[in-house]
Amino acid sequence: MGWFLLPFDNLLCMVLGISFTVGFSSLLVIVVPVVLGVSIGIRRLYMKSLLKVFEWATVRMEKGAKEKNQHLYKPYSNGIIAKELSSLEQEIQELRASGTTLSSEPEFEMADIMYFCRRGMESIVDDEVTKRFSAQELESWNLLTRSNYNARHISLRLSVLWGLGLFIRYGFLLPLRVTLAASGIGLLVVLTTIVGFLPSGWTYLSEKIHLMSYRICVRSLTAIITYHNSENKPKNGGICVANHTTPIDVIILANDGCYSMVGQIHGGLIGVVQRAMVKSSPHIWFERSEVKDRHLVAKRLSNHVADKTKHPILIFPEGTCINNTSVMMFKKGSFEIGCTVYPVAIKYDPRFGDAFWNSSKFGMVNYLLRMMSSWAVVCSVWYLPPMSREEGEDAVQFANRVKAAIATQGGLVDLLWDGGLKRGKVKNTFKEEQQKLYSKYIWVVFGSAIRSPKT
Repeated sequence: MGWFLLPFDNLLCMVLGISFTVGFSSLLVIVVPVVLGVSIGIRRLYMKSLLKVFEWATVRMEKGAKEKNQHLYKPYSNGIIAKELSSLEQEIQELRASGTTLSSEPEFEMADIMYFCRRGMESIVDDEVTKRFSAQELESWNLLTRSNYNARHISLRLSVLWGLGLFIRYGFLLPLRVTLAASGIGLLVVLTTIVGFLPSGWTYLSEKIHLMSYRICVRSLTAIITYHNSENKPKNGGICVANHTTPIDVIILANDGCYSMVGQIHGGLIGVVQRAMVKSSPHIWFERSEVKDRHLVAKRLSNHVADKTKHPILIFPEGTCINNTSVMMFKKGSFEIGCTVYPVAIKYDPRFGDAFWNSSKFGMVNYLLRMMSSWAVVCSVWYLPPMSREEGEDAVQFANRVKAAIATQGGLVDLLWDGGLKRGKVKNTFKEEQQKLYSKYIWVVFGSAIRSPKT
C-alpha cells in the first residue's frame, strides 16, 4: 500500500500548496490596496464581465424557451393595477354619475359603499405595502437560482454555465469572502480595543482603523459603490438619515467616512464588536429598557450633536428594511432634535444579488451567507444637500420632506405607510383618516346645499 499512498500524499500536498498560494495571493491583492486606500479596478472589470455573461444568458434563455414553446415569466414593472391618481371626491362623484339613478340630494348614498369595497379589493390584489417586503423581481436571469428556479433547465449550455457559476461562487468566492469578513471584524475588535487603552492624544487612530476595517468588510462582499455629490457628505454636529434596505447599509456608508452609530446593546459577537467600537469612538448604545424612553434617546442624541468634535450620527428612520423599491414612513424622533439633517439615498442594483434582508424569513447569519454567495453588491449612494427644519414646520412634515427628497433622488416610490406593518396590523389612525375624508366630503356637499337652498 505504501507505493499507492505516497503519490496520493504528494498530490494532496501539491493541491493544498496551490490553494494556500492562491488564497494568500488573493488576500494580498485585496488587503494591500485597502490599507493604502486605493482601488486597482479588478472589481469594476469583474462587474462588466458579469453583465456580458448575463446578457448572453438572457438571450440564450429566450431562444431556448422559444424552441421548447415555453412561456417565460415577465414581472409587471408598473404594478398589477394601473390607474390615474384622483381624490376621494372625484371617485365618488364618478360612481354616483355612473349609476342608473342620480340622487339630487347631497347626502349619503348606498352607491358610496362600492367605492370602499373597490378600494379594499384593489388593496388585496395589489397590496403596495406587503410587496415591499419580498424580493425585487428581475427582468432577466442573473444565474442565481434564488431569482429564477427553472431557467437553468432550458438548455444544456445554460445548465453548464449555471454549474460553473455555482462552483465559482461557493468554491472560491464564498471561502475568500468569509476569510476577509472575519479579518475585517477581527481587526476592528482588536485594534479599537488597543486604541481604547491609549492616551486621548492617540484617538485619531480610531478613524483610520474604522475606515480600514469597514473597507475590508466591503471587499468581502465584492461591493462596487459609486458615491455622488461628495461635497454634501455629512459633517460633525449633524444627523445622517438614509433609506434602509439591508444591515450592510452601515458599512456601505462607513466605507466613505466615519459615523457614530445608534442602536440597542446586543449580546454575542455583535455585543463584542459594540463594546470594542465604543472604547475608541463615541457611539450611542442603549439598553433594551432605554430604547422605548423617547426623552432619554432625544437627550443623548442632542448632547452628541452639540459636540462638534464627534462624528455625525447615522440613523435609518424607517426602522426596518424595505426591498430597494420604495421608501416608507420616517419616524419623527430623528427630526425633533433641531440640528442639520444630511439625507442620503442608497439604491442597489438587483442584477448582481438581492440585497434586501427579509428578517422574518432569514436570520442574520443565513442572510450574510446568501450575500457572500451572490455575485456582488453593486450600489449607488447620493449625498443630498443638508436640510434644516423650516419655521412653522413640525417634525412629521420635516421627516416627510426629507423622505420625499431621498425617494426622488434614488428613483424610489414614496409611501406614507409605516414599515412596522411588516409584522403588525394596520393602525386605527389609518382607518380613521379615510372615515374623516368621507365625512368631510359629505359635510362640504351638504353644507353648500344649505347655504344655497333651492327655490
